[in-house]
Amino acid sequence: MCGRVTIQTPALAIAREFALTGIRSALERPRYNLAPTQLMPVVINDGERMLDAYRWGLIPSWAKEASIGNKLINARGETVAEKPSFRSALKRRRCLALVDGWYEWKQSTKPKTPYLFRRKDGLPMAFAGLWEEWTAPDTGELIRTCTLITTGPNHLMAPIHDRMPVILSREAQELWLRPEPQEASVLQPLLVPNEDEPLEAWEVGRVVNSPMNDVVACVERVASQSTLLV
Repeated sequence: MCGRVTIQTPALAIAREFALTGIRSALERPRYNLAPTQLMPVVINDGERMLDAYRWGLIPSWAKEASIGNKLINARGETVAEKPSFRSALKRRRCLALVDGWYEWKQSTKPKTPYLFRRKDGLPMAFAGLWEEWTAPDTGELIRTCTLITTGPNHLMAPIHDRMPVILSREAQELWLRPEPQEASVLQPLLVPNEDEPLEAWEVGRVVNSPMNDVVACVERVASQSTLLV
């Protein structure tokens, strides 16, 4: 799964990097340890290519309670077209989640060891995501939410964990953001481990284990640890 990310790139720089037309909403500060239920930078497939910020944890429009979003922070790429929580969004409501990196914990160590994964050049990347709008039945508040799609590991991730987010190439991003409904047969080939993106990873301190710790120390490399390269 992917349950923690970092976004330090300013909104204007993100907009330039992804050739966006403007900014509807953006994070107010760098996020070193962004967790589910918090706002995630996204671009939705409404044809306008605007940067926005949606709550992480998908709440389907038919849900009775917002708490379901806590369980829907990720969608498995292999089954996303089949699950009632995701299949309509896959067809009609897709988004890019724009982040600088993500954390994963090595399962074979005790305690589990956290690693930061990012592009070698430090630029932000686009994860495949889905979005929804949900109206709270008690207050009428409209809440916009998102989830990240995951896939199996590439060769960099494999020693650490058996899942990773789907990272979309520039060409794949264009297809993913088409506003027209798309069939799963067209989209499913995109939901695979990315072996082309120049990624790197390093061990970070256990300060990142708690989502309460949103500080620069979360992204800092543990002394004496070797960087993992693609």
